[in-house]
Amino acid sequence: MSARFQDSPIPRYAQLADLMRQRIARGTWPREHRLPSLETLMEEFGVARVTVRQAVDVLSREGLLSPQQGRGTFVTGTPSRERIINVFTTLDELARVYEDTQPKIVNIDESVSSAPLDMAEGAPAPSYAFMRRVHSRDGRPYCVINIYLDERIFRLAPQAFRTKTVIPLLTAMKEVRISTAHQVMTLATADMEVAQLLEVPVNSPVAEVRRIFKDGAGTVIYLADVTYRGDAIRLEMDLKP
Repeated sequence: MSARFQDSPIPRYAQLADLMRQRIARGTWPREHRLPSLETLMEEFGVARVTVRQAVDVLSREGLLSPQQGRGTFVTGTPSRERIINVFTTLDELARVYEDTQPKIVNIDESVSSAPLDMAEGAPAPSYAFMRRVHSRDGRPYCVINIYLDERIFRLAPQAFRTKTVIPLLTAMKEVRISTAHQVMTLATADMEVAQLLEVPVNSPVAEVRRIFKDGAGTVIYLADVTYRGDAIRLEMDLKP
């Protein structure tokens, strides 16, 4: 058994397909490259013959591989490099992307609680509406998000906040004024729960974003901890010469 596949809720063939997909995307296996033999792949990854065949079948349906009788399996395509989310540097840009491309939202938890804030991050509101949700696009989950929204704001439009992305709603509300907005992105790896929700192997690369909005009094009215799957996010910035 290969250690990289232990203790994961994702089927082993899907994990193997993801690893093979990454090799194709990086150019390790370029177009027209013939894959190693079935036995070689079984030995390298420590999996059964049927697992390799299932992984090859997945990538064949995606147009990335072509098994050819008597010749082997060849790379016939490359994964799309399109990213679902760009890392934006202004609040207007961030709100606009959610307005233009509404994701599918699956709420998996909701409650009233306090927010996990450090003192340096701002003053807490009296209570928060907590929402844990998964965002998907084209049937593919791309982020898990924990949202803590000032309950007083949540009560202004509870149904809208339950069914729509929060940031465009906040920026459009006349009753709400966001004085400061700050976010930090950290690179990490997916734990078992996040891997299952994002449908990636355990320890896959992810980007964790902590996003905080404050009102004029310095009260944190919105806190979000977002985990994006690594292949769904792109960071682009201009560098000063």
